[in-house]
Amino acid sequence: MAHIVILGAGTGGMPAAYEMKAAVGNKHEVTVVNEKEDFQFVPSNPWVAVGWRQRKDISIPIGTYLNKKKINFIHQRVDKIDASNSKLELANGEMVDYDYLVITTGPRLAFEEVEGSGPEGFTESICVTDHAEKAWASYQKLLDKPGPIVIGAMPFASCFGPAYEFAFIVDADLRKRKIRDKFPMTYVTSEPYIGHLGLGGVGDSKSMLESELRNHHIKWVTNAKTTKVEAGKLFADELDANGETIKQHEIDFDFAMMLPAFKGVDAVAAVPDLCNPRGFVMVDKLHRNPTYKNIFSAGVCIAIPPVEVTPVPTGTPKTGYMIESMVTSIVHNIADELNGKVPTTTATWNAICLADMGDTGAAFVAIPQIPPRNVAWFKKGKWVHLAKVAFEKYFIRKMKKGTSEPLYEKYILKLLGIEKLE
Repeated sequence: MAHIVILGAGTGGMPAAYEMKAAVGNKHEVTVVNEKEDFQFVPSNPWVAVGWRQRKDISIPIGTYLNKKKINFIHQRVDKIDASNSKLELANGEMVDYDYLVITTGPRLAFEEVEGSGPEGFTESICVTDHAEKAWASYQKLLDKPGPIVIGAMPFASCFGPAYEFAFIVDADLRKRKIRDKFPMTYVTSEPYIGHLGLGGVGDSKSMLESELRNHHIKWVTNAKTTKVEAGKLFADELDANGETIKQHEIDFDFAMMLPAFKGVDAVAAVPDLCNPRGFVMVDKLHRNPTYKNIFSAGVCIAIPPVEVTPVPTGTPKTGYMIESMVTSIVHNIADELNGKVPTTTATWNAICLADMGDTGAAFVAIPQIPPRNVAWFKKGKWVHLAKVAFEKYFIRKMKKGTSEPLYEKYILKLLGIEKLE
């Protein structure tokens, strides 16, 4: 009997556990190790930060639902990976042996790269539910004492969609309260232009998102290298196409939410020859690490080169559909090896995203993710907002059920009228 350990229980790790167990059955043991005891549906965090959702609405106890599917759950932080000997050292000192390790930890939020940033500094975050709850507390104080708002993304950020979402969600919330006129808003981003999204743009994303920001009276600064944050003030150098500073900004705020740079989590990044310099796991087309053949990885924690070089460093996003495809690749490849077959399954790196904008939304499809593309599609409409609300409920319900079906493919492709992506 092989022991397959999945490290991380987010939007990649939980589906990986269910799909893996369905593939290998009771002949092999599947264990999930996660520092937190609850699964959190991260795409809903922007709603938590304005009070539209509460933690109980978007989280479920991991162990309760994994155990129903005969999947083990260990609620512990992993402090060390002994990859040469296939062992994990937990925070409580216990050791866990594995035959296969699937790393789906997500990123470490590198607030330390910009002085004064993060929930321990002067900016909020919506990357995890704890941070979103703190942002909601700060937002409520802002409502009592109106002032300027700054939203955006730091250098080396790689998932820009939530920043745009949050800007428009805050705008929509303030309009619903009929107090939008009291809150000047500025969008500050490391992207070279509005709508770049870490993808070199998708379809007409540049002009469409610029138009939306104008229509919602949100100013913006692009090519922004945020250098430090102080109480009530964000400092950013605006660069030109050659990376030279053309303007230095000091932007006042009473509330700021800036997405941080991502890096690999410490225990993963510390393994020799496993990761790139920023701690992201290096994988081949089978999503297997080239050095440690029994380690696979999927999601935000893997190394993907940027779509293009930008004046301020930007990373490439890993969207839900892409992560799901990575997970399926890993499951098939491990199952094949266990059955004495040669693994051959590769992931489909196509980007599909539903981005909420408060009372409307934007959807994009990039096939493949890295240009030139066969499909580059970007549309806006209230249907996207409604679709994302419905998908939240659909995903959480399926996590409780313990389904091993491909959720993004089943829901979003059907929504868009697409049978499958090639």
